[in-house]
Amino acid sequence: MISHVHVGVSDYDRALAFYSAVLGELGLKRRFADGERGWAGWMMPGVARPLFLIGLPFDRGTASSGNGQMVALLATDRDTVDRCHALALALGGVDEGAPGLRPHYHADYYGAYFRDPDGNKICVCCHDPA
Repeated sequence: MISHVHVGVSDYDRALAFYSAVLGELGLKRRFADGERGWAGWMMPGVARPLFLIGLPFDRGTASSGNGQMVALLATDRDTVDRCHALALALGGVDEGAPGLRPHYHADYYGAYFRDPDGNKICVCCHDPA
C-alpha cells in the first residue's frame, strides 16, 4: 500500500545519526545515504518497499513538521518500543508519550511517541500481546 514515507530535515548529518540509530534498533537496514543530495533511506531486509526516507526539502527551504502528521513505525515487540523511545530521547528527541499500553486503540496496542530533532512526530508501536 505504501511506497515510501519522506520526513523533511534541516540538518542532514544530525538526522542521519538520529535515524540510523533508531531505525537500526527496529531492524531496518539503510538502503542508501547520499550526503551531496541530502537524503537517505531505510528498508526491511529482503524487501524493496516500503522505504523510510529522510532528506532536506526539495526546494531547500526550511523543513517544518506538520500539526497532526505522524509516522508510526512497527516494532516486533514491546521491549523494542521501549529501547527505541529511550534511544530517541538520548539522541536529542523530545518525548511525546512514554511507552505503554494504549487500550483506547486496542487491547494490545503498545506504543511510544517522540519528536525528532526537527520536530517530526514519530511513533514506535507493537500490536502483539506481551
